[in-house]
Amino acid sequence: MAQWFALKAQEPDALLFFRMGDFYELFFADAETAAMALDISLTTRGKHNDMPIPMCGVPVAAAPAYLARLIRRGFRVAVAEQTEQARKPGEPPQKGPLSRAIVRLVTAGTLTEEELLEAGRQNLLFAVVAPSKKTRASDRCGAAWIDISTGSFETATLPKSQIEELLARLDPSEILADPSLIPDPYSARVAPNVSQPGIESARARMAQVFEVPQIAILGDFTEEEIRAATLVLDYVKRSQAGAMPRIARPLRRGEAECLGLDPATRASLDLVQARDGTTTHTLLSAVDRCVSAAGQRLLAQWIAAPSTDLTLIQDRQAAWRWIGAQPGLMESLTPVLRRAPDLARALGRLSSGRGLPRDLAAARDLLQAADALVALLEPICTDTTPALIRALFAGLYGRADSLLATLEKALSETLPARIEDGGAIATGYHPDLDRYRGLRDDSKRMLAALQQRYAERFNVATLKIRHHAQLGYIIETSALHAAKLKDFPELSFRQGTANLVRFTTEELLDLDRAILEAADKASALERRLFAALVAETVAHPALPELATLFAMADVLAGSAKLAQGGNWCSPEMTQDQSFELKSCRHPVVEAALDKTTRFIPNDCHLPPDQRVMLLTGPNMAGKSTFLRQTALAVILAQAGLPIPAAKARIGIVDRLFSRVGAADDLARGRSTFMVEMTETAAILRQAGPRSLVVVDEIGRGTSTLDGLAIAWATLEALHSQLGARTIFATHFHELCSLSDSMPRLTPYTMAVREWQGEVIFQHEVRKGAARKSWGVHVAQLAGVPMPVVQRATRLLAALERDQSRSGPQLPLFKAAEAAPACGSSHDEPDRLRDALEALDPDALSPRDALETLYALRKLALETKNDLT
Repeated sequence: MAQWFALKAQEPDALLFFRMGDFYELFFADAETAAMALDISLTTRGKHNDMPIPMCGVPVAAAPAYLARLIRRGFRVAVAEQTEQARKPGEPPQKGPLSRAIVRLVTAGTLTEEELLEAGRQNLLFAVVAPSKKTRASDRCGAAWIDISTGSFETATLPKSQIEELLARLDPSEILADPSLIPDPYSARVAPNVSQPGIESARARMAQVFEVPQIAILGDFTEEEIRAATLVLDYVKRSQAGAMPRIARPLRRGEAECLGLDPATRASLDLVQARDGTTTHTLLSAVDRCVSAAGQRLLAQWIAAPSTDLTLIQDRQAAWRWIGAQPGLMESLTPVLRRAPDLARALGRLSSGRGLPRDLAAARDLLQAADALVALLEPICTDTTPALIRALFAGLYGRADSLLATLEKALSETLPARIEDGGAIATGYHPDLDRYRGLRDDSKRMLAALQQRYAERFNVATLKIRHHAQLGYIIETSALHAAKLKDFPELSFRQGTANLVRFTTEELLDLDRAILEAADKASALERRLFAALVAETVAHPALPELATLFAMADVLAGSAKLAQGGNWCSPEMTQDQSFELKSCRHPVVEAALDKTTRFIPNDCHLPPDQRVMLLTGPNMAGKSTFLRQTALAVILAQAGLPIPAAKARIGIVDRLFSRVGAADDLARGRSTFMVEMTETAAILRQAGPRSLVVVDEIGRGTSTLDGLAIAWATLEALHSQLGARTIFATHFHELCSLSDSMPRLTPYTMAVREWQGEVIFQHEVRKGAARKSWGVHVAQLAGVPMPVVQRATRLLAALERDQSRSGPQLPLFKAAEAAPACGSSHDEPDRLRDALEALDPDALSPRDALETLYALRKLALETKNDLT
């Protein structure tokens, strides 16, 4: 327990997995917490301060499954292993407990084990630091993020106001930062007790990790980026008990490289993860045709961070179009990509010292797949082949032939699960290993051959080689031959009885020792050979790039497959403000439909002279779908992927804003309307002429007049001040009349048809304005009781008649403008009219009718007195 207390003090915020034999044991509060979290038995062992010590444990062999459950629930786990081997029989007894040390800190952002990771998702550790004191006025924070399972490492400098947007894009598993810098949605992911480095020590430590004399050799990083990067590197080193896994040199990301997407927009569009936390009904799941986990991760990155680089977008488009145009290439390419292993994560495990034989084989198998892919591309690659395909071919061609030859010779065809199981190194690779294995596995055959040779050499047909408990392997024969055998100098007498005599030879003694030590020597040599192969593989500079190229090939091939599977196109991308979608569809909704249901496509035209679309129409008619599919088309287009449309021309969008649907944030004290206004404020402060804004129901969360005023003012700002391409969906039909004063605004509506008393939503966007919202009909579809629906129908008719008296243009505002000053009672007579129009005579009993008549008379008298 003294060991336990000492190790627990090193990582007080983590659960301590304390190795004891074949179990990891937990004690005290750790045991109580883990027993509840893992639903395992809680017991006691020994006493501390005269109180039983709570204890629980998990088998070492099953530890990964328990670790996964703990990490998913937000715990951190320190793993303490025995660093001293138990004494073997015959050796002096052990004094005191075996030495132990923490060999790993398992946290959500530092996972490398295959069992703990999601194959198709990045696992990022993110750090952010505030500006230093001398630059604090700039408000420029430094950020760095790393996926140690693949080694990718990136940095950025950004304003504090954009931290939440970056977090929404990256969705890191763990965050290293001052908690005051991290917004509430991500505060639970902040690691405890993280100290931030100073700039000078950060420069030195970062240079040391990457083995360069000066940090400038790695790139032009800001002080804040260097401090954030060092914070990440120090935490990774701490989690690996001082060892540093393979990490790529940091890549600096500029703010303008990616399409701007704020957190609200990402949540609205369900890009890589839905709002319920699943990935089923997302844009990623709808367009994913990849056959490898590495390809899925790269596709997710492209979708999460669409580019604003026109050249990069066009290069990606040209590459997948070329793949789709080559006869038979897709059919040959898919099997090659499917058999390519996830080399990036295999290298991560190998470099962290947790590699398995299959991880080393992953390098061999991917290099073999690279040769197969080169063989497919070589006959058809020319100078006119798209740039990405030529880069792919050049990057794969003969980059690691010598390593491949070594691994093919060294690794067995059938590999064990662990190196401890033996058999990972192929027969014939190392003669000493073959000899040790021969001694271990073929000792009976070798002893029989030696016995035959000795029988012939000493001319004793009955000579036997036997094993004796004290003497080991000896030559045994009858006492009749003792005198003859003593004449051979190479024979040493060991023991004699009345009937038997026993001898040995130097050769037999050596064989005896070799057989006893063969298993240990074979195991130790195989470990050394495996470690040497791992070191050679991890150090090879080409492998990380090969893993990236295969992931890109998978995404490009998947894009070509997606484009061939339906009415998808490669959009024409430009640097102007063009925006035209022909027969566009919502990929997620379309994927969810059964095969008998056809998705109704729609066009979307936002030319510079008509860049604002005012969309009216009923709920359930498809407004939200139209808004989202337009935004998703931009995401896919700027990711360089096919879009679900017959034809498209899109000017590069710098920022995309999507506010569709209502939601509250009660945990942060924000009502639905406050969330709506906060998101609207973000749009009005950040949108510009190259932005795309798709918004729905601005102003519907408050009173009618307030809401209409907010919607009107917002629409004016988007049209006349910000100049953004805009789709503005609303139920305020009055806004349609603003097209006379806003020349770049065009009213559109969702087509609705009435047929034999039924309302049919046609899900088509047409020019024009909606006559009404059909809300009562939607209520009926939702199952509102028929008496309530009928009553609402009558009330709606009465309200529409009243509203029609106020004039045709923006009646609500005209009514507001015509309202008398405070203290006037000119609106009081409407109380009687409202009461009369609210009556339903058919629903009144005779008694109710009489009481209602008295009430109306009383109201009429009160109104008369007020007027006088």
